[in-house]
Amino acid sequence: MVPIRKIKKVWKSKPTIEGAGVHLKRAFGNDEVPLFDPFLLLDDFHSNYPPHYLKGFPWHPHRGIETITYVLHGRVDHGDSMGNKGVIESGDVQWMTAGSGIIHQEMPRGDDEGLMWGFQLWSNLPASHKMMDPRYRGITADEIPEVTLPGDIKVKIICGKVGDVQGPVQDVVAEPEYLDVTVPPETTFTHPITRGHKAFAYVVDGEGYFDPGRSAFEHDAEGVNYFDMKQECACGAETLILYEDGDQVSITTQDRPVRFLLVSGQPLGEPVAWYGPIVMNTREELEVAFEEYQKGTFIKHKA
Repeated sequence: MVPIRKIKKVWKSKPTIEGAGVHLKRAFGNDEVPLFDPFLLLDDFHSNYPPHYLKGFPWHPHRGIETITYVLHGRVDHGDSMGNKGVIESGDVQWMTAGSGIIHQEMPRGDDEGLMWGFQLWSNLPASHKMMDPRYRGITADEIPEVTLPGDIKVKIICGKVGDVQGPVQDVVAEPEYLDVTVPPETTFTHPITRGHKAFAYVVDGEGYFDPGRSAFEHDAEGVNYFDMKQECACGAETLILYEDGDQVSITTQDRPVRFLLVSGQPLGEPVAWYGPIVMNTREELEVAFEEYQKGTFIKHKA
């Protein structure tokens, strides 16, 4: 029998403000290192009030990581030190490998009704690739394949593979998989995940049970998690589910559908030195990065 992953921990994303004043929900970040290794951060920016996002994320540096921006609704203007500029539209993905260093800006604009909704995921780079040449991949919505599985389950494949269908983002060090999954009511979705890889799900809409035992996790006002064997509890929107190890995940719905992001990747198992937008392995490497930024020698690549 194939071991199905059990839930390790569940919690709600928390409101925070980043950039020049962008209101968002943080699913996980610095405080959760190394629980999600190789992933560092997941932000959910969802607002129909433009003053909460229009100031955006003006020019800032990154080194040592990859940032993955997935827009559900709205538009994000972007530009970077490699000379890339454009607009991330609804359904598009921007996969940026900062490597040795990049300076960029991301300015949310919303849609015609003022709705802005998307996600940014940070994935760490191993020490051997921290100083690789930066690269940028803009993936449009029509380049992201969507497969329909039995039960009318819909899966958009940003990175990874479902059946014989491969997502457009490949050749990433951490071997990540990034899926956008919609499961109708009274349906079960199962998906294999490489044993040893870290895996989590983030609920976008609806609700579902994220392991066969329908493990019931709640948290108190201080965010302390506890487990209640006597109560089943479906996970709803803005809930993050971290999995234990195993060979596959199984998600079941009852009278409501559920839409969630399913992400997995190979842990790096390396020390993390993280300050702001730069993530290295040692404090000394961080100091060098910020000193170079101040001196104007941060960028190593040619535009």
